[in-house]
Amino acid sequence: MTSRRRFLHGALSLSALAALGAAVTPALAQGPMSSAGNEVLRTRRIPSSREVLPVIGAGTSGSYETEIGSEKYALLKDAVKLFFTAGARLIDTSPNYNGADAVLGQLLFEGGWRERCFLATKIAADNREDAERQWAHSQRVLRTDHVELLQVHNLRAWRTQLPYARELKEQGRTRYVGITHFRPDGLEEMERIMRSEPLDFIQINYSVNAPQAAERVLPLARERGIGVIINRAFDDGRLFAVVRDRPLPAWAEKEAGITSWAQMFLKFAISHPAVTCVIPATSRPDRQVDNLRAGRGRLLSEARQRELISMFA
Repeated sequence: MTSRRRFLHGALSLSALAALGAAVTPALAQGPMSSAGNEVLRTRRIPSSREVLPVIGAGTSGSYETEIGSEKYALLKDAVKLFFTAGARLIDTSPNYNGADAVLGQLLFEGGWRERCFLATKIAADNREDAERQWAHSQRVLRTDHVELLQVHNLRAWRTQLPYARELKEQGRTRYVGITHFRPDGLEEMERIMRSEPLDFIQINYSVNAPQAAERVLPLARERGIGVIINRAFDDGRLFAVVRDRPLPAWAEKEAGITSWAQMFLKFAISHPAVTCVIPATSRPDRQVDNLRAGRGRLLSEARQRELISMFA
């Protein structure tokens, strides 16, 4: 994708990435490391438990929708290896992502990554019976009897599914529960739920061209002690079309170590103090490395965040 040609001042070839993966393999047992010096990923604490999470995670919608054993699956294996080698942990999926959860389960099994993974999935069903069947399916394809986070997908039947998620939490099947949405028109209802229901996490969209969550929902999350996962930080890739021929701002690298627009968009999201983690989705190892670099170095000042919002208004 030409809009990412600024990546690392010239995209790494897949052969170079394979060499990078081989080079870092001996360090896996020693924990997180960086491909740039000794700097590790920035972390934030989950408000309800104080557990630490790296600020860069991964989504699976689209990017993990493939056949096991395919060429794309082989690229995913390299991308996942780079993800965990860098110290990242949170991967988010859903039973509604056209088999992405099964692909993720197989990748975690083959790589032996399950214990490193903060695994987040969702309930996307209209009634309790369907939710129970769906949870059984999720355990089977994810190859696990528990997840770290179980979320009600896009507020779907949340009055039924949130109590069910809490039951599973009490049974030890999930450590955290939450709710999700992916559009600004879901923020009003999400705010009402946040005020009335105990939650560990919310997942929402937040980007330079869709910053509405910062008006009320993100401050409320800080006030209520709720963790925040950000989806659609690239607006489903549309932001890259906007910046296709646009240079980075002159201050980007000097002030925040930013060398690509992907890093800029991700760093914008994690620079809000309420945000726990952002989950860009990719199947490509080069883009995985680029995304991870957004989790290192200085964050953006409030003035720079406002500047970016005005640039994309």
